[in-house]
Amino acid sequence: MAGTLAAALMASTAARAQISDDQVKIGVLTDMNGPASTPTGQGSVTAAQMAIDDFGGKVLGKPISITIGDHQLKADIGASIARRWYDVDQVDLIVDVPVSAVGLAVQNIANEKKKLFITHSTGTADFHGKFCSPYAMQWVFDTRALAVGTADAVVKRGGDTWFFITDDYAFGHSLERDATSVITKNGGKVLGSVKPPLATPDLSSFVLQAQASKAKIIGIAGGPPNNMNEIKTGSEFGVFKGGQQMAALLALITDIHSLGLPAAQGLLLTTSFYWDMDDKTREWSKRYFAKMNRMPTMWQAGVYSSVMAYLNAIKEAGTDEPLKVAAKMREKPVEDFFSRNGKIRDDNLMVHDLWLVQVKTPEESKYPWDYYKILAKISGDDAFGPPDPACSMLKK
Repeated sequence: MAGTLAAALMASTAARAQISDDQVKIGVLTDMNGPASTPTGQGSVTAAQMAIDDFGGKVLGKPISITIGDHQLKADIGASIARRWYDVDQVDLIVDVPVSAVGLAVQNIANEKKKLFITHSTGTADFHGKFCSPYAMQWVFDTRALAVGTADAVVKRGGDTWFFITDDYAFGHSLERDATSVITKNGGKVLGSVKPPLATPDLSSFVLQAQASKAKIIGIAGGPPNNMNEIKTGSEFGVFKGGQQMAALLALITDIHSLGLPAAQGLLLTTSFYWDMDDKTREWSKRYFAKMNRMPTMWQAGVYSSVMAYLNAIKEAGTDEPLKVAAKMREKPVEDFFSRNGKIRDDNLMVHDLWLVQVKTPEESKYPWDYYKILAKISGDDAFGPPDPACSMLKK
């Protein structure tokens, strides 16, 4: 009887704790050498590994491993790697994936293969709107949140005429669209826009067109490397001296570090995370700095946050079955060093507070990476807004 009871208990435990292939494999699909590699890249890999190590390296008694892929900012390469990872390498979760075109391509593969994907550096709001998926989560930001944080604040400060320099891909288009909605709602006007391709080497003609518009605000609707090059070029062309201002709808702390405070001072931007905000952010960021020799971006901090939430959900669900893990992740608030008042909505967007910040002057900065003044907290509900009715996951 004792033997039978022991066997029954073992069978019951095995039934409760089900891990496919006897391991949990997390793939960091990123840009390892291109223009997005500093704010994502090896830093995202390091953040994911930190989460695995802090979790203990195992979940439900099974090992957790990490694999790395470089999609080179190309959607076809990203989709190909994702397909191979899911099909052949038995990757359970893909994270990071900078630029929206690649993120949306990977999302399609995740849907097809019924495997999980959490994006951190894909910002298009369509990700949780018309393209929403039960297998894909958006963790750090979306274009609407950045537009609300930056455009709304700038218009209310008197910046009521805008001209956009917009990166010519899905992410840039989403930023301009969402910011325009906020600007016009607040009584402002958009005078026009130009659309340089990603990683354009010479942005002079685009900046000159923006300068010639006489708009009070030149909106930078794009990410690295164009965004900081446009600000640098604008400074060289006397945009600021001429009375115009630049507002970055996306700027990362590594961008500010590269550009330098003399050129970036006064810039307004919205961020999901700042390393020097409080004791919790400083403690984690200093551990990260010891490994990377630079402070983390909001994307890299978000990778750690989501991987930790994913592993905790596996532990609580007793399985790595994707939809059960996703459901478990939605059950609890996301409250950690990265997220304040966080929650994963039914459309799989992780809603949390954001921060409106201003880049310090060189005189205001007291120590390395002391770059931001926090001007205001923006609640997650205000920043991200209501769910998009176009999302098929929402209850009708």
